[in-house]
Amino acid sequence: MSLEQDRERYRSAMHAVQSGVAAKMEYDGAETSPKHLRVGVNSTMVEHSALVGLLLRKGVITEAEFYAALADAAEAEQRLYESWLSERTGAAIRLG
Repeated sequence: MSLEQDRERYRSAMHAVQSGVAAKMEYDGAETSPKHLRVGVNSTMVEHSALVGLLLRKGVITEAEFYAALADAAEAEQRLYESWLSERTGAAIRLG
């Protein structure tokens, strides 16, 4: 796939994950409390940015490889939310 296709796969999967998080919050909002969420988001952004920047600068990975892996991981996360919601609702949930 092309870099642009992988970027679009990532955006699409993360939109689906966002929908999954919103639905999960309706069942149990404990893990999405404001402080818990903010600390997790900030630390993840910093760690992710540092690691990707280092790998790109060292030539270990290319931008295209990064986006392909990122899209794969986002789609895996999307499937986790689909499975979680499907189990709870008894319906075949597809997000995105």
